Amino acid sequence: MLKRIAIVANTTWNIHNFRTNVIEKLREDEFEIFVIAPVDKYIHYKKKFPEVTHLPLKKLNRDSINPWKDLKLTLELYRTYKKIKPDLILHYTVKPNIFGGIAAWFNGIPSIAVVTGLGFAFIHNGFIKKVTKSLYRFTSKAHKKIIFENIDDRLLFVKEKLIEAHQGISIKGCGVNSSFFSPYPNGIEKSKTTFTFIGRLIYDKGINEFINAAKIIRKKYQNVNFWVVGEIDRRNPAAVKNEDLMTWVKEKVITYHGSTDDVRKYIAASDCIVLPSYREAIARSITEGMSMEKPAIATDTPGCREAVEDGKNGYLVPVKDVQGLARAMEDFIHLSLDQRHDMGTYGRQKVLREFDDKLIARQIVSIIKEVIKDEDA
Repeated sequence: MLKRIAIVANTTWNIHNFRTNVIEKLREDEFEIFVIAPVDKYIHYKKKFPEVTHLPLKKLNRDSINPWKDLKLTLELYRTYKKIKPDLILHYTVKPNIFGGIAAWFNGIPSIAVVTGLGFAFIHNGFIKKVTKSLYRFTSKAHKKIIFENIDDRLLFVKEKLIEAHQGISIKGCGVNSSFFSPYPNGIEKSKTTFTFIGRLIYDKGINEFINAAKIIRKKYQNVNFWVVGEIDRRNPAAVKNEDLMTWVKEKVITYHGSTDDVRKYIAASDCIVLPSYREAIARSITEGMSMEKPAIATDTPGCREAVEDGKNGYLVPVKDVQGLARAMEDFIHLSLDQRHDMGTYGRQKVLREFDDKLIARQIVSIIKEVIKDEDA
């Protein structure tokens, strides 16, 4: 009899963009797969996986802090789990981790939580951070294992006593499709050096630092471009204000390319990917750029320093250090074409060794099998 696995996330977008490698591996290993997530336009992922049963979540509001709504979500998850009776539930993102964990525990179903980055709640001190930490501490007992997408997040949860040390496992992000993000010629002669920021437009990604560093560099060099690719995440408290974005564009500090479902053409046309983020799980825009042999400049912070080796495939700079970011950009401008090429090549090899999506999927499915085996013993 096939083992049943339920995968739970806060959006179908999350499933489509970050979890199909795990679904592919589970399918390869002949699991019966259920996906539980609010339905959005990315439900088309089902065309690739027609055998996957998708169950819509109707009560999940990822931004709400209303306890009544969270209770309704917990009840919806409890009833769904009771109906399908999976052998294990793999939870992704904060609300599924917390309230899905409770629902799994009441059903007596083993659960694994995947912490996909700490985000706004942990970057900013305040009420939300205290509540989130308390909820993680309370519900951690509902999970057999808790997977973190970088080492620092796991160590923080252990240090803060949010989990037991034996529960935590570190992997390196959700994985990069190294075939899809294939190498593109780097270190070639061009009239301008292009630095590109790719990501959700929230201040916590370091967009202000990118803009201010760009202003410094533009005063000294004419042969530079600064591109921004991504959309404003209006549901995030740290979302970039419209007037700020319009000012940057109007003053010609940046060229804004909007959002896209396929960033490859922008990565391909770039010389260096820049992400001055305050904290990441594993910086996806950086690793995708690395996979296409593009050097990177990032902050020396969790989720970035695991991807960028200073001086080898790019540069690391302190968080919120505009001058340091500008110096790194200037250092990159002065690199020879061969040096840029070597950085890009090193980054690609690092992706293949550490961040390839098939490697990450094998690690996650191995953990799933281990938990199920222990439950069956």
